[in-house]
Amino acid sequence: MLNLDRLRTLDALARHGSVSGAAEGLHITTSAVSQQMAKLEREVGQRLLAKNGRGVRLTDAGRLLAEHAALILSQVELAQSDLEAQRGQVVGELRLVAFPTALRGLFPAALAALRDDHPALRVRSRELEPEEGVNAVLRGDADLAVVLDWYNKPLPMPDGLAKAPILDDPVEIAMPAGHPLAGREDVDLDDFGEDEWVVWPEGEFCHEWLLYTLRSKGIEPRIAHRAEEHHTQLALVAAGLGVCVAPRLGRDPMPAGVRAVPVRHRVHRYVYAVWRADADRRPSIRAAVEALQEAGKKAG
Repeated sequence: MLNLDRLRTLDALARHGSVSGAAEGLHITTSAVSQQMAKLEREVGQRLLAKNGRGVRLTDAGRLLAEHAALILSQVELAQSDLEAQRGQVVGELRLVAFPTALRGLFPAALAALRDDHPALRVRSRELEPEEGVNAVLRGDADLAVVLDWYNKPLPMPDGLAKAPILDDPVEIAMPAGHPLAGREDVDLDDFGEDEWVVWPEGEFCHEWLLYTLRSKGIEPRIAHRAEEHHTQLALVAAGLGVCVAPRLGRDPMPAGVRAVPVRHRVHRYVYAVWRADADRRPSIRAAVEALQEAGKKAG
């Protein structure tokens, strides 16, 4: 009889392409991955992994079994969803991921509500950027992800996912309190063509959105500093080192010496939850969406 946990390890190896990637996706150590694979090889009597430089690759037998493992795990997940739906109870384990400001601005209230309303539900959460969150749901490493679309640039969304809105998040421009535009009631992005910008790291969805938006207005941004965390960006702004985009969700408290001014032609992010459509009947998914939407009302 094939062990389900070992098949799950093989499936993670096939999807992530490395022992370290599988370990991260499964939240176990790399040595645990190696041990599980060694046991699975003894179980089936064939080599499933072969050395490939400093890493490993699946053998022909490994790829064949990984294909079966993906089908088996999919059926197990579907059976669990059906049983949970049939019971009509919010139970079991739910793995949630969210981009940083959503984790900060929504999850404390939402997860506390889930704990109080559904004590038999075990919730696990972690921080992932929007594209990584979508991929985690597709791979089965997460049950639900909180992600975002910019008002003028949606996040690419693969087939097979269901979604629900959480909130619309208004965006302002943060600048040093002594900036010439700090006293305005509102501003345009065009007003900052000569300013230095504090932005997200290159390659991130929000970074690409900012470049796309500014360039569409004929502005080639003068990027001075890059920081992943919004509060790090705001600290740099407070020091007089540039301006930055400042969504409201998860932003407070604002550091002293920073003024956030609304954009005249409303700039906002659509924040929403995504999950696999084949898990749509799970009461725990519905409960999580409702808790996040309620948290979104308070955050908005």
